[in-house]
Amino acid sequence: MQVVATLPSTDMPAEITSKQAFRIGSIDLLRGTVMIIMALDHVRDYFHADSFMYDPLDLEKTSPFLFFTRWITHFCAPVFVFLAGTSGFLSGQKKTKKELCWFLLTRGLWLIILECTVINFAWAFNISLPMIPLTVIWALGIGMVSLSVLIFLPRSLILVIGIILVGGHNLLDPIHVQEEGPKKFFWSLLHEPGMFVVGGKNIFVGYPVISWIGLMALGYSFGQLYTPRFDAQKRKRILIIMGVSAIFLFIILRSFNIYGDSAHWSKQSSPLFSFFSFIKTTKYPPSLLYMLMTIGPALLFLAFTERPLSRLGRIVSVYGRVPFFYYLLHIYIIHLLAMFAAEFSNKDWTDMIISFWVSFDPQLQGYGFDLWVTYAVWIVVVVGLYPLCKWYDRYKTNNRHKKWLSYL
Repeated sequence: MQVVATLPSTDMPAEITSKQAFRIGSIDLLRGTVMIIMALDHVRDYFHADSFMYDPLDLEKTSPFLFFTRWITHFCAPVFVFLAGTSGFLSGQKKTKKELCWFLLTRGLWLIILECTVINFAWAFNISLPMIPLTVIWALGIGMVSLSVLIFLPRSLILVIGIILVGGHNLLDPIHVQEEGPKKFFWSLLHEPGMFVVGGKNIFVGYPVISWIGLMALGYSFGQLYTPRFDAQKRKRILIIMGVSAIFLFIILRSFNIYGDSAHWSKQSSPLFSFFSFIKTTKYPPSLLYMLMTIGPALLFLAFTERPLSRLGRIVSVYGRVPFFYYLLHIYIIHLLAMFAAEFSNKDWTDMIISFWVSFDPQLQGYGFDLWVTYAVWIVVVVGLYPLCKWYDRYKTNNRHKKWLSYL
């Protein structure tokens, strides 16, 4: 099985049975689904009129449709990272520990470099790169670098480490480093988001790494369910038990505001908004409840889609087989479209670019469109990228001997 981008590919040796093909199809389908959903959030960032005016999850300002538009995208990053760990395990079935270590290490470092350069430029179109955002691709990269070390431990210990990091990191929430300096920056990299100036560059730490490393370790352990000899029915039962248990634990912990999220839910002006408060969990850093809320349903998705893919499923899976290729292209395309859209709003597109990493900037007042336009642009972007993704998927399949393809 060849590994491409951050997650497992469907390229399989001939001896793998048709059941295994369906199993891999379910993984690609899940990954493709969240890739498509992810694009919705990025289109909203650039096109929705209120994108920079307030947080779409702010219960005092949002609408139900806008809340859901943002909330549904919470599934994307956890699934990326979790399945990246699974990819590492599956890739290791054809490699020695030393080979897997080198692959994970170099791949992780490569992703970090791309996050700070090529992807950073895509967001801002500013060659000077005035700010370095450490977000989802950074988290994937650090997770892979960490996994390159963890793989030498017993599998049971890797699982325990993953559970401790994901389940216990919220114990660190009360800890804050007040004094500016290296200690605060280091703590931000580990657990608390923040903005810093390092060597004259603004660095935004959006994805502290403790919980993401833990989630990737859990994904690596999860990969054992997808070895060729693992019984499909047994795997389905385990996935259902794990998924239901995660959701049930989320409901229990969240109901009583016991543990797992620094932001407690509360009763709101209506039952609907009380429900929104209940599912509005902390993403930066991702709380235990955030992980349970997103990974639980993802496991159920895998359990119930392990069957021959429909025509629509095969289309969606194409995006899932070339995730990093899709990720790079979609940011550039959305940003280019936003530049043209700004002209129709009588807004200088350079103001929009300068302000992209500045939350809720009033100078963007007057730019943007209704939410239905966001959805229309999202559909156009996703559909428009399909031929390119299909071409690259075919190219990758026909050139499995080219090792550099596993880095893109």
